[in-house]
Amino acid sequence: MEIGIFIYNGIEALDFCGPLEVFTTASRITNRPINVSLIAPSQAPIRTRGDVSINPHFCIHGHPRFDLLIVAGGKLDRVINNQAVLDWLAETATHTRHCASICSGVFLFAKAGLIEGKTVTTHWQRVDELSEQYRHLNVVNDKRFVTDQNFTSSAGVASGIDMSLDMVKKRFGYEVAKQTAHQMDYRWSEI
Repeated sequence: MEIGIFIYNGIEALDFCGPLEVFTTASRITNRPINVSLIAPSQAPIRTRGDVSINPHFCIHGHPRFDLLIVAGGKLDRVINNQAVLDWLAETATHTRHCASICSGVFLFAKAGLIEGKTVTTHWQRVDELSEQYRHLNVVNDKRFVTDQNFTSSAGVASGIDMSLDMVKKRFGYEVAKQTAHQMDYRWSEI
């Protein structure tokens, strides 16, 4: 299984580190390869919102094909109007089996025109903004995450861990998800 997580300057660290930890832990538990790659607009290191430097595995101009593409949330001001990023996202999503967002990452999918008419969620502080900017979306604010066909969106920061555990459960079964959460010392209940 190939997973790509899109990161950029201003990213929330837990938005990508939480899912990365879930999938790499599940890989150890299942003894099946789950490869997680960090993708950025360029090969240059990115700075998280907390000012931590992260080196991406790949840039948007060359990476493997993914079974799952996740766009993490954070300060989007440097990427939301980057046409190269939006074009890459639109093109990559067309040949990716499932896409997901954490927190404000849903705004990139909406801006790229990839989730029209879908039921989605985001961080509680941005629910109204998402609803107003993208009236073609059915935005809910009472769920940790929501799946609509081949797109899953999660609310704020830590909800990305719950979303990822649910994806592990759907792919590998409840026991694997439960063991993954236990290994991470994360209190998870099936949602």
